[in-house]
Amino acid sequence: MGNESKYIWMDGELIEFEKATVPFLTSALHYGSAVFEGIRCYKTDKGPAVFRLKEHMERLINSALILGFKTLPYTAEELGEAVKKTIAANGFGDCYIRPLIYSGGPVLSLNLDATQAKVGIAVWDMGAYLGKDALENGIRAHVSSFTRHHPNVSMTKAKVSGNYANSLLAKTESIRLGFDEAILLDPQGYVAECSGENLFIVRGNTIYTTHTAAILEGITRDSLLTICSDL
Repeated sequence: MGNESKYIWMDGELIEFEKATVPFLTSALHYGSAVFEGIRCYKTDKGPAVFRLKEHMERLINSALILGFKTLPYTAEELGEAVKKTIAANGFGDCYIRPLIYSGGPVLSLNLDATQAKVGIAVWDMGAYLGKDALENGIRAHVSSFTRHHPNVSMTKAKVSGNYANSLLAKTESIRLGFDEAILLDPQGYVAECSGENLFIVRGNTIYTTHTAAILEGITRDSLLTICSDL
């Protein structure tokens, strides 16, 4: 098949892409009251292989609980199976996976307890995050004028959709200035992370990364640290 998805998983059902919609007065659409994951799936001789699916689903659930959802309709294991089902339904080998838990009806509200937790999973052929050329030739990044969230201002350890307004501002600024990516500092002026990635620096035979106070500790970051410990 081509690069487009045919189905999106929504609340236990596979829905045709064009019909997978939400009401305009969905709370998450207005207030960013949602959590998500960004996961890669790779084509292998044994079929599609999802990168650390278990850890991603566990973080998704933890993010939802940190945001304040009291009850969730699915477990991490059930959502993992839903991811596999969605990939299979769309016939992808390599793809990007976006599960989302968001506050839906019955009313538009800033009170999370007045809403219901809804879940969707989409998959599509995304390609390299910053483009194929970036893998071969690198990118140009600049230090953003926007600062990463202070931990006392927002739940920085949860992958909350609303937090990404900060990333959107930084990324848009970078692109408009002729760069490819933004590097954000923490409130104390130390390097934190990029708009959607953790940051590593290689100097000589040493690999450096940032402290964790103001960043979302990525699963890919954890994998790199594990690999580095064996070098």
